Amino acid sequence: MSFAKPPAKPADPRFSCGPTAKYPGWDPRKFDQSCMGRSHRSREARVKIQEVNDRTRRLLGIPDDYKIGITAGSDTGAVEMALWSLLGARPVDLFGWEAFGLDWVTDTVEELKVEGARRFIPPYGELPDLSQHNGKHDCVFTWNGTASGVRVKNADWIPDDREGLTICDATSAVFVMDLPWRKLDVVTYSWQKVLGSEPQHGTIIMSPRAIKRLETHIPSWPIPKLYRLAHKGKVNEGFFQTEVINTPSMLCIEDVLGALRWAESIGGRPAMAARTQKSFEVIEAWVAKTPWIDFLAADPATRSPTSVCLIYTDPAYLAMGPQGRADFARRVNGLLEAEKAALDANAYKDAPPGLRIWCGATVEAANVAALMPWIDWAYATAMAELRVAA
Repeated sequence: MSFAKPPAKPADPRFSCGPTAKYPGWDPRKFDQSCMGRSHRSREARVKIQEVNDRTRRLLGIPDDYKIGITAGSDTGAVEMALWSLLGARPVDLFGWEAFGLDWVTDTVEELKVEGARRFIPPYGELPDLSQHNGKHDCVFTWNGTASGVRVKNADWIPDDREGLTICDATSAVFVMDLPWRKLDVVTYSWQKVLGSEPQHGTIIMSPRAIKRLETHIPSWPIPKLYRLAHKGKVNEGFFQTEVINTPSMLCIEDVLGALRWAESIGGRPAMAARTQKSFEVIEAWVAKTPWIDFLAADPATRSPTSVCLIYTDPAYLAMGPQGRADFARRVNGLLEAEKAALDANAYKDAPPGLRIWCGATVEAANVAALMPWIDWAYATAMAELRVAA
């Protein structure tokens, strides 16, 4: 292992998994400022909000009979809106294999106390047996576990003749992974992930089956205004047009419009997926030749190409004990940050220590390639420090 610093650094060291790097060419000075300081209910602002939904539908190929709404609270707000508004009519199968999926398990079981809730929770890095899902039940799952780098292989396990609803947190999957819309009744995501847009706003997409649930099911718990999609069996149709429940930031609206236009300009979802895959393949090739690191996702078929989670496997590292491993991982990340080679590339706080590198569509593969030698250097340096201390 070499202690010489690499000759070049990534042109952009921002590898955070959220908020993520801005799309190439992003410049807030180019934003249309005509709606800044205007009411979001003004005609001009409504036109822009509608444009967000229209461009989203085209880019993602969302069926015409699915409804799209803008939420507060990023993806978290969108998921909570779905859980609070839709659950309780049937038993529910909860699949959680990383921090955020486990949050939805906790909210459903401990807060909403849905009867007949079944939990399927494997260790970090693994995918639960999705075939255990009962099509008569509702289902809550993440398509791509942002904190674990583990994604579902496909939706074949979801019955076409299901009676329950499927609620899918797709925040780090949408725009770069194929989502079979007719298998999914609710899809949520935040603007701060693959689009590289500003946080605090999210999107919820609902099928006709989900809308029917809103019209026929009144939950036993009170629903806060922020999540209220229906009242006494009447759907809030305005929400799925331009009447956002909580006042949106028109600055964020301009930002996400810029991201959506950029995505269209490069070739849409296929091009975004290709950019993501190119960056992932850089890491994949590096891991293959590096003996002391591996993917947290053990099965290659379930490895996320967006939130790439890596763990150290060197016997010397594994012998350190839990606190020692956590300290070592922090040191590696500290070295990368101090050199401005990688910012915010640490593993999620509830995940095993290691690295988490965002490779979504707004990241350039050349920057990922430039990062790899710096990880080599940081790891070698941290290991040398330990030997000296010993």
